[in-house]
Amino acid sequence: MLSVETSLKEAMTAIEGSVGVALVDYTSGMALGTLGGGKDLDLTVAAAGNTDVVRAKIRTMEMLGIREDIEDVLITLGSQYHLIRLIKGRGGNGLFLYLVLDKGRANLAMARHQLRRIETELEL
Repeated sequence: MLSVETSLKEAMTAIEGSVGVALVDYTSGMALGTLGGGKDLDLTVAAAGNTDVVRAKIRTMEMLGIREDIEDVLITLGSQYHLIRLIKGRGGNGLFLYLVLDKGRANLAMARHQLRRIETELEL
């Protein structure tokens, strides 16, 4: 099992093209941990903003009567992928991993696979 800090480091090193990563509580909008980012990517602001995305999708699924779990949400920009992975399992309710990738260097399928692996090994 990986700690939050180790999980974030793993995401930054094991996932090709990683720009920044955060563990976020979408009930409060607070980032519980961040790594990477920079002057053009404030992960604290991104974490708070993406809680609205997650909440809206959960609300929409409830209104539609969809009773499946969200695996991840992908936002594609011109130069970046923003991947939101909801955490399942014990202690993970209300949390998601947020990963920003450089689109030119990242392999999206591998990034999703690695993020899923990191999620399963994360100890909360």
